Amino acid sequence: MAVVAPAPPTEVKAYDTRNDAGKSITIEWKLSATDVGDVAVLKGYEIYRSERPDSGFENIGFVLCGKTSYDDNSTQDGKKYYYYVRAVSPTGFADSEITGPVTSKAQWFNTDRTNILILAVLFGFLIIWYIERAKKGEKLFIRKITGLDAIDDAVGRATEMGRPILFSFGLGVITDIVTIAALSILGKIAKKSAEYQTTLLVPNYDPIVMTAAQETVKQAYMEAGRPDLYNESNIPYLTTDQFGYAAGVDGIMVREKPGAVFWQGYFFAESLILAETGHTIGAIQIAGTTAITQLPFFIAACDYTLIGEEMYAASCYLKPDPQMLGSLKGEDFAKVVTIGIIVIAAVIGTLAHFKVYTFDKIFEFLIDLFGPMRMIFGR
Repeated sequence: MAVVAPAPPTEVKAYDTRNDAGKSITIEWKLSATDVGDVAVLKGYEIYRSERPDSGFENIGFVLCGKTSYDDNSTQDGKKYYYYVRAVSPTGFADSEITGPVTSKAQWFNTDRTNILILAVLFGFLIIWYIERAKKGEKLFIRKITGLDAIDDAVGRATEMGRPILFSFGLGVITDIVTIAALSILGKIAKKSAEYQTTLLVPNYDPIVMTAAQETVKQAYMEAGRPDLYNESNIPYLTTDQFGYAAGVDGIMVREKPGAVFWQGYFFAESLILAETGHTIGAIQIAGTTAITQLPFFIAACDYTLIGEEMYAASCYLKPDPQMLGSLKGEDFAKVVTIGIIVIAAVIGTLAHFKVYTFDKIFEFLIDLFGPMRMIFGR
């Protein structure tokens, strides 16, 4: 009985894998005429590779029937390779023509991320534009943040009552962005406490944050002209145990009875324990965190709460610097642009999906909407 060989795959081509870091070649082909998607008829395709077109081919991979491509991820960049594909059936095999030479290399830019590049350039332009406007002295609007405006009142109230001020970073570490943002708020509070000659207590969970807090407070006291009031022992390290820290801070509040308490940083389950203790001693409390799971507790137990990105805007809000102000406005405008793009894309996709409008009609609508752009679109 004669062995019936399958039909070979056709139009085999090999090329450097696109948008990768190199060391990969993609091989594509058209299915064998014998391939009907049944492994009982055609098992699949074996891929063979060699560095010479006439000999030395070795099997480097196998894919099941119905597949039309294979990525060879074992190449060396700059080296030439030749390939052919073998269709394998239970009764025989058939080889395609040899294709090559082809070499692999790394791409400088991933063209699939062009949209990200466009958005990055757009957002960068917006930020630089707003920074330049701020440098020229233009007054840029920033939404009122009540919690930051209340800092002076809270420090003044503690001073009038003859009580100290307490500030806590929560369980944040120095690598947390929210901790960096809280340091700028601490600087503002420390400067005011120095001017009013009010004791400032800053118990710490992390020793590195403690060092940063000590330097921040020391600098603020010097700027206020009262370096003699600075006391390093008022900025102690307690413990890195979560509820041990909460107990330690609660003990300080019960003993010292601060008139104003600031919870600024990242908090976990201890947030309500701390805020409730502050409420029981009658302190005015201003909280701020990016931990969305703890925000309800702070909102319920504190007088003012900074929510999410209000923490990041604090340094610019308290001390408007042209670069920070321009960056803040540019980022806000970039968010508006992003939301607008998402909404427009969602509406267009929905209309097209339900065939309310075809893409051609939607395109014509956009051209009519942006009349001056007709020449750009060439329509």
